[in-house]
Amino acid sequence: MSQKKIVIGIVAGEASGDLLGSHLMLALKAARSDIDFIGIGGAKMQSAGMKLLFPMEKLAVRGYVEVLRHYLEIVGIRRKLRTYFLEHRPDIFIGIDAPDFNLDLELALKQQGITTIHYVSPSIWAWRGERIHKIKRAVTKVLALFPHESKLYEDAGVPVEYVGHPLADMLPDFPKRAETRETMRIPPQAKVFALLPGSRQSEVTQLAHVYINTAKLILKKIPDARFLMPLISRETRAIVEQALYDCDAQELPITLLFGHAQDAMIAADAVLVASGTATLEAALLKRPMVITYRMPKLTWRLMKRKSYQPYFGLPNILCERFVVPELMRDDATPENISQALLNLMNDKTAVAQLEETFLALHQTLRQNTAQKAAAAIFPYLPNV
Repeated sequence: MSQKKIVIGIVAGEASGDLLGSHLMLALKAARSDIDFIGIGGAKMQSAGMKLLFPMEKLAVRGYVEVLRHYLEIVGIRRKLRTYFLEHRPDIFIGIDAPDFNLDLELALKQQGITTIHYVSPSIWAWRGERIHKIKRAVTKVLALFPHESKLYEDAGVPVEYVGHPLADMLPDFPKRAETRETMRIPPQAKVFALLPGSRQSEVTQLAHVYINTAKLILKKIPDARFLMPLISRETRAIVEQALYDCDAQELPITLLFGHAQDAMIAADAVLVASGTATLEAALLKRPMVITYRMPKLTWRLMKRKSYQPYFGLPNILCERFVVPELMRDDATPENISQALLNLMNDKTAVAQLEETFLALHQTLRQNTAQKAAAAIFPYLPNV
């Protein structure tokens, strides 16, 4: 007689969620082999054994304008998922980040008696704090990545557990910079800048020309400077190659990489990074950085209106002060960015202080996240 399987519905909407989901799935399966996963995820979650219902790329859009453009398709996917999970009831459902998509789905499932776990707290401490009321109705428990989030949920009567951030488990306290440069064939004394314009095509389109013109200005001040730009797809590489042509920068000493973002940051003297999870990654790699971002004007205005904090980058949010510069929207000019990078790179005292600050942050966030998250979920699984 075959053993009855536990079925977990699970949905991740972008690359960071795919990483979280894959680690969580492996931790759950390491303890219990009788679990099947079904839903939406990326290559990592599929490799961990998830049955795919829809491709994750359909959900990977950011900002009001971009979401509106794909609204009907996204709503259609959520409606089909809701129907599927109500007809084929999972033992629990786990929504990984993607709150605008997952919370509505979780609300519908919870109302029909399905246990719902939301993994990664929405940024209610930064903006749209009123969402906590919807979260309370939609989820059985929140798994929070950052320590300051727990009190918000406890005060609102929402079950919560702080599980730390998986990047803090994955990355070493002291990255091997010399070895990384040797592997990448970069001389020890070279001045290197890592340029990370984001993972989505929309992000790269917004930032490619700005980043390239920034590099051109830096090169005027440091003639032997080198630039590394990690990209995740042929599509984003094509956008950057076109921008190099548009900016008459074909001779720029820049290496376009497929992936290898961590290697690029470790090897760099300074990092230019788009706001997002990559800013936390740079902090955990103890790299001085300038955070910048551009988005459609309407999206920016709506976000600014609902924002509670002066910070956008995770390092500044978590440290509750401006530890690294942020140049957003109209301030994100090549002139401003290049000057901020040069100022930061040339201030050895500031760099040393940043490394100490980021090391302390790293130790706070290192919680053995996947295992801790799995342990928080086990009480909700049936014994079969």
